[in-house]
Amino acid sequence: MDKNIKVGIIGAGIQGISNALFLQKKGFNVTIFDRDNPGAQAASYGNAGHFSPYASVPLNRPDVLADIPAMLLSSTGPLALKWNYVPKMIPWFLKFIMNSTKKNMMHTAKNMHQILDLALPAYDELFDEIELDGLVENKGILYIWNDKDLKSRELEIKVRDELGVNQQLVNKSEIHDLEPHIKPIYHAGVYYPYARHARNPKKILLKLFDLFIKKGGKFNKVNIQEINFDEEKPIFKTENQSFIFDKAVIACGAFSKKLTDNMGEKIPLDTERGYHVHFKNCDHLLQRPVIFSNRGFGITPMEQGLRVVGTVEFGGLENPLSKSRIRNLIDNAKYMLDDLPEHEDEWLGFRPSLPDFLPVMGPSKNYKNIFYCFGHHHLGWTLGPISGKIVSGMIANENTNLDLKPYSSLRFS
Repeated sequence: MDKNIKVGIIGAGIQGISNALFLQKKGFNVTIFDRDNPGAQAASYGNAGHFSPYASVPLNRPDVLADIPAMLLSSTGPLALKWNYVPKMIPWFLKFIMNSTKKNMMHTAKNMHQILDLALPAYDELFDEIELDGLVENKGILYIWNDKDLKSRELEIKVRDELGVNQQLVNKSEIHDLEPHIKPIYHAGVYYPYARHARNPKKILLKLFDLFIKKGGKFNKVNIQEINFDEEKPIFKTENQSFIFDKAVIACGAFSKKLTDNMGEKIPLDTERGYHVHFKNCDHLLQRPVIFSNRGFGITPMEQGLRVVGTVEFGGLENPLSKSRIRNLIDNAKYMLDDLPEHEDEWLGFRPSLPDFLPVMGPSKNYKNIFYCFGHHHLGWTLGPISGKIVSGMIANENTNLDLKPYSSLRFS
């Protein structure tokens, strides 16, 4: 391969950095651009820290539609709307509803499973080159529930069984043995023994970023406002600079839509706003991430304390943080665990979500030298390296035995 092929990547989160590292392995010359430093307060910093290779069942499914009104009305529920944003979301919601058939749910589940199955080995390829220093724990991930909404639980278990996902159903006493500090709010659960979690996602991201720099990568802290073209070569424009590349990757999560719109491609990308708070000095209360399915929140033991994450709020990129969503997380954490101190670190981040809950990976519709890698909704952290590996393979024109068509942006045109 021509070692001098220059690739520009927009986005310094887990997607952008993973793309960069796999492109470097193939001999490309790579520059990453972001308006913030890597590890800034964006999604790759604030996520739940789960490596969840089992999570193939999407949000768009028949049982969820029936539950949405109740979720919206419940203050402890996982879903909220910013009413000023509802008119903008209507086209997205209509597409979401159309995707919530059993057939479409299975299409998404099958194509998520295809890449999730490869997610941990792709991480290990990158982890082999850095010192992890105990930042990843292999203790599995535990989901618990009470005896409400059991139809949804049964559906998830059944679909994962059909796909061949390794899952262990656990009863009350087994849950208690795994996590003795949880209050007895549960009736049953499922344990994914091979899942992992990050003790500090930001530190892992920065170690991968340092590896990228050490291998000759370059980073520019600037805001790319638009992409122009010189013949077919992409030109990144800031307010007063421009940078020309042979190929480019758009990997800036929920912020990618501005650029794809700018290139004349209407991709229905929107944002699910996610929140977290920390309870400091009590990460000893849990051994592993625990998710309470009925309320759609989870708690991960991290270096920063217990990180309580969850809730989906539809409200776009401009609305301020909702105190009611923070309150919701605090109340939920106290519902699960006793003796929690005052919470700290209120955080809001943006999950880039498409109405069929599949990511967009592959060449742009109108420009063959532009590649997309965004829209990984709740699984951006899990899918970073495998997505980078797949997109770098496309850029290098390699053959693959994966079916990559389902991830193409052409499905929206």
